[in-house]
Amino acid sequence: MKYASLFMVLTLTVCGCDDVGRSTSSGNTKSERDNTAVNQRDRSGTSKTPLDQNENQKDIDITASIRKQVVDTKMSVNAQNVKIMTQDGQVTLRGPLATTDEKSRIEVIARKVAGESKVDSQLEVASAK
Repeated sequence: MKYASLFMVLTLTVCGCDDVGRSTSSGNTKSERDNTAVNQRDRSGTSKTPLDQNENQKDIDITASIRKQVVDTKMSVNAQNVKIMTQDGQVTLRGPLATTDEKSRIEVIARKVAGESKVDSQLEVASAK
């Protein structure tokens, strides 16, 4: 029983740790994962978000097929987590990617599933630092 309690305390301690105070390679303590601008863009109402995904079966099937094929690839976690939203057969892709190759591969998958003229790619490739 003592070991179980000790294990739980250690687990909670480790899980509660974060990297807030760590500095980046440039010496800044502010996290480079700040996506405030993206969040503001999403709140504006002009950009599609996953909440815009239609609930009809055809749109759900299109999104699911694209997602399955993207996840089955050997791409980065960011690529596998792009936003895929379908409304009335029109697919919108959004999210940050590491390379133009990933962007192209995801767009090819989406066009193969939804149709050549049915994909609006808003995928963003991170600039090299």
